[in-house]
Amino acid sequence: MLAWFRAMLPREERFFDLFSQHSRVVVAGAEALRAMLDGGETVPQHFRLVTERESEADAVTREVLIAVRRTFITPIDRGDIKDLITSMDNSIDQMQKTAKAVMLFNIRDFQPQMREMGDIIVKCAVLVEEALPLLRSIDREATRIASLTEQISQLEGRADDLHDLGLKELFERSQSNPMDYIAGSEVYDHLEKVVDRFDDVANELHGVVIEHV
Repeated sequence: MLAWFRAMLPREERFFDLFSQHSRVVVAGAEALRAMLDGGETVPQHFRLVTERESEADAVTREVLIAVRRTFITPIDRGDIKDLITSMDNSIDQMQKTAKAVMLFNIRDFQPQMREMGDIIVKCAVLVEEALPLLRSIDREATRIASLTEQISQLEGRADDLHDLGLKELFERSQSNPMDYIAGSEVYDHLEKVVDRFDDVANELHGVVIEHV
């Protein structure tokens, strides 16, 4: 009886709009981070863009968390909303940490594996951006959401391989300058963590699907 009554109450649907807004900012942040990995004199410019996008994402996250507290009926479980937006925000937070490491070590030249990991980060961001609007019709779109989350998990595996391959190559060429290895390995670790955070988003999305279908 209570479930029927709750189903009849109006729901706050703007959470989906906020999710989509956040995902667009994350894509922009990922693209700016990828541009940093092209190296050269534009690195500081793209660093500023990553930082700006991270601030924008924080603002959307705060809006979502405030709305969760103020909304009586949410379209999906309020715990899922909190966990999903937090995992999304963690991904761009980690992008900013990566960008800061690049600036800290004054890196202007990047290995191919780093650039490919940057490509993977952009692909993951785009997949999340595609998946989030589907939550509006989760019953009908469950299969598609699951497919998108699986693609993110596969990309995470590829990023792990690139991380290991890149570190090996970096070690071999940094024998005469250990500082190059220290700086490069720091960037690799941060890039891997960005992709890991997107895998966390995929897991949250998959969990929502399981609970609601």
